[in-house]
Amino acid sequence: MNTEAGPVRAGDVLPPLEIEITRTLIVAGAIASRDYQDVHHDAELARQKGSPDIFMNILTTNGLVGRYITDRFGPRSVLRRVAIRLGAPNYPGDTMVLTGTVEAVEGDTATVRVVGANGIGRHVTGTVTVTVPGADGARAAQGAEVIEGAEGAAVHEAAGSRP
Repeated sequence: MNTEAGPVRAGDVLPPLEIEITRTLIVAGAIASRDYQDVHHDAELARQKGSPDIFMNILTTNGLVGRYITDRFGPRSVLRRVAIRLGAPNYPGDTMVLTGTVEAVEGDTATVRVVGANGIGRHVTGTVTVTVPGADGARAAQGAEVIEGAEGAAVHEAAGSRP
């Protein structure tokens, strides 16, 4: 598989991406995804519920994982499947470092194992399947739908990619 950044092979390690976890990022991500749970924007209420501070929601994490992959595979890349599980919360003042390893490449599609770690452990783990359409544009980008996952997990697949 070739991308604008060069060839991609199974076993390739993607460069890390460091993301500063700020209150603004956490609150903006929650608002953008219409997640108005107080634990994502009100520190006092989050503490009353047992959390030391507000924390990032899964939809913001999902978006950051998608950005990590598309930054590497280029603007024509299409996320076909994103399957992630949350672990240690992302709190303000921490840094999350996303890393990835290409597990498989088949034609113009790659599967990448992604880990996002912060100061207290692994915030997110999972896999992303990404396609980079050929120059002829034979594969058009399609919308994605959410498939129900377990508590603390999200799976998104491009429409038409499931059997």
